[in-house]
Formats: sequence, structure tokens, C-alpha cells
Amino acid sequence: MVYNKESALAISRYLLQIKAVKLNVAEPFTWASGMKSPIYCDNRKTLSFPKIRTFIRQQFVDIITEEYGSVDLIAGVATGAIAHGVLVAEAMGLPFVYVRASGKKHGLENKIEGEYKSGQRVVVIEDLISTGKSSLDAVDALQAAGCDVKGMTAIFSYNLDVAKENFKKAKCPLHILDDYETLVGFAVENNYISDKDLGSLKKWRKDPGKWGE
Repeated sequence: MVYNKESALAISRYLLQIKAVKLNVAEPFTWASGMKSPIYCDNRKTLSFPKIRTFIRQQFVDIITEEYGSVDLIAGVATGAIAHGVLVAEAMGLPFVYVRASGKKHGLENKIEGEYKSGQRVVVIEDLISTGKSSLDAVDALQAAGCDVKGMTAIFSYNLDVAKENFKKAKCPLHILDDYETLVGFAVENNYISDKDLGSLKKWRKDPGKWGE
């Protein structure tokens, strides 16, 4: 569920305008997992637009300030959330680290890159939540290093049931700037997609694994 409905609608508009999110029921996209989907999201495109990246950064800052209180460290999930995490850390005057999907195979073999200390209060920045698995792997790595992870905030979530269950099990608070339902609703109202396509988009959200069969 989105943190602020008004800002979520603004982000939906931005994502669709710059084609960071693409919707295509007739010619679905194939995710890295092999799953077919009528939606593809690449939030890294927002970094090319100063007004949009600044808006997103400020929404992150507001959520962290309002929901997590005093924080010692900002962490970004590699690779998509590194730049956004740096922007947030800079705005808040906080140190920054990022978490790899896996440790390097050479050198110090770090999974967490940057300076951190055990006991530091951390908020994790993510660009996109699908199942939540890779995002929560980053949380696990920080906790294993002794950090006190207060929670996570992300630009966009598909709001899949599996992600909700994963975050519930991990007891990790999650605040989202924008989500699937908000964006699809905005897309219909503003003629990015037709009412006819809406039914198919809702079916995908209900059961993504079977949608492309």
C-alpha cells in the first residue's frame, strides 16, 4: 500500500510519461525469471530527469523522517537503488553503503560496500519490489553485519501477495512511494491503456504465474 496517495499519483504520471513503466497486454514482457508480464518497470530512467529524481528523493526523505525517526545510515540495494540511496543520504547528511546480491569473488569479497558499524540504525532504499526476495536478502546481510534495520522504502511495488507475505515473515516494515494498483488506475483514467486491457492487468496481478500460460 502506498504511503501517500497524492504523491503516488504524481509518481505514476512521471513513470508513464518517461516510459520508465511500460504496459502492453498484447505483447507481454518476459522477466529474468521467465515469467510473462504485461508490465515492465525500469526506475533507473528517473535518474535522467532532475525534477523527477528530486521529487522521488524528497518523498524518501519525508518517509524516513516521519516513520523511522533517528537514522545513522542509508543503504541502497544494488544496483537499481544505489543512485537513489546516495541522493537520499546526501540530502539527509548521512553515510551511505550499498548491498550486493552476492559477495565479490575477489579482493575482500564484500557483500556490503562502504563504511558501517555494528548497531547503526539503517533504512534500506529499494527501487522496485516484486517478490521481495532480493530486497530482503539485503536486509538479512545488514542484520548479519550487526546493523539495526529499521525498515525499507521503495519507489514502486507490484503488490504481489508473495511479497507481502515475505515482508510479514521478515518483520520488516515497508513503505512504498507508488504501486501497481495506483499506476494502473492512473493509466486507465489518462488513456495510457484501454478499459479492455484493464481486466487482463487485474488478472495478472491476481495470479502472475499463470497469466502467461
